[in-house]
Amino acid sequence: MYKDPNEITRPATTISWHPDQSRKFAVAYSVLDFQKAPAGISLDSYIWDTEVPTAPEMALTPSSPLVSLEYNPKDGHILIGGQYNGQIAVWDTRKGARPAEVSPIEKSHRDPVYSARYLSTKSGTDAFSCSTDGQVMFWDVRKLAEPVETLLIDPENNGRLWGAVALEYESTMPTKFQVGTEQGAVVLFNRKAKNPNEKIAATYAGHHGPVYAVERNPFFPKYFLTVGDWTMRVWCEDVRESSVIWSEYHKSYLTSGCWSPSRPGVCFTGKHDGSVGIWDLLFKTNQPALTVQVADAPIQSLRASNDGEHLACGASDGSITLLSLNETLAKMQPNEKPRVSAVFERETNREKVLASRMREVHLAAKAEEAKAAIAAKKAEQKAAGGGGGGDGDGGGDEEHAEDDEPDPIEEATKAFWEAIEQDKAKREKQKKKKADEKEAAKKAAEPQAAEEEVAEEPAAE
Repeated sequence: MYKDPNEITRPATTISWHPDQSRKFAVAYSVLDFQKAPAGISLDSYIWDTEVPTAPEMALTPSSPLVSLEYNPKDGHILIGGQYNGQIAVWDTRKGARPAEVSPIEKSHRDPVYSARYLSTKSGTDAFSCSTDGQVMFWDVRKLAEPVETLLIDPENNGRLWGAVALEYESTMPTKFQVGTEQGAVVLFNRKAKNPNEKIAATYAGHHGPVYAVERNPFFPKYFLTVGDWTMRVWCEDVRESSVIWSEYHKSYLTSGCWSPSRPGVCFTGKHDGSVGIWDLLFKTNQPALTVQVADAPIQSLRASNDGEHLACGASDGSITLLSLNETLAKMQPNEKPRVSAVFERETNREKVLASRMREVHLAAKAEEAKAAIAAKKAEQKAAGGGGGGDGDGGGDEEHAEDDEPDPIEEATKAFWEAIEQDKAKREKQKKKKADEKEAAKKAAEPQAAEEEVAEEPAAE
């Protein structure tokens, strides 16, 4: 266990493993409750060595508490951090505890930066960040004077921005990224869309509260994990109506989640009661295969090491618990990839069929509503046309209008029996055709048999 060395402890909000080795990890510490940070609280975040739990290896000192922190995947000396005051800071551990670059506050986010990530580019200097101010900003870390590009999270296109609390980016899909929002939905962006209105490619709504974690499966990037409210969900990018796999509703709130980097069917979820759920989707899809109580405080962050053998769990009391995963959970099982792929495909096809059926039902209901509206309008017109006569005439017109109105039950019954009669006639026709063919074959065979008999008689004499 790795504890916040300060007297006033702070929640461990983000964990990031060193890209080249599973011995070091960086942790961001911050109090996220608005105006609840006590006086004299430390601003430092730390880099830990797994073999030295007693003291951090290095401190990172920002101007405002770090909410997010991430290593550069191409350079283990460089880290990017998102601060509580909305600024972006970049550290080079060779240059000391102070950040090497900081974005100016007037060009930064207006709310805490809940996630800052590096993009997979040749230079290794491109990054992006998100915040609850409803903006996604792209940066060149060599020059943080202003963002390279700013995108607004406005899926409804009405000027009301959705706050972002989670970011996901997959290097195999360089133009796409996903944002988990406070509104319970995941928004898929296509950065290279020509029209600004087309940059929001899709929205996946499925949670009743903020989406605290979004992460693509490292083996099947089309599928992604989300954690929010009381559930964990797995989505397919092609199915927007519903997730393809989801957990039961837990008694305790889910706060974080991630995939195993070494096994495609294993993922982890952190809960508000301090426990961690370890999932094996080949074993169970609606419940964790194992639940471990790791802390007395709510779990705030989870991150598996690059080799999949360790899981770092950050709690709101500032403690980091390092779980060592056994070989069953850390090593790929025989034929696991095709088996997990088959599970994903099966569940995706099921959801596609259900979504298609729901669309059919919806369209049928709309058609019925339109039909009823037309019938009502006709009845009104007939009633209005006969309104000039006496009471008796008017009543007669209303009765005729009601008589003229088709009864949907009678129509359905009539259509059913007509279909039965048509099917019966078709069967009789096919039966008659077969009988005729049989009779024709029999007649054709009779002369041939007679000729054979005549040919046999002289031979017998």
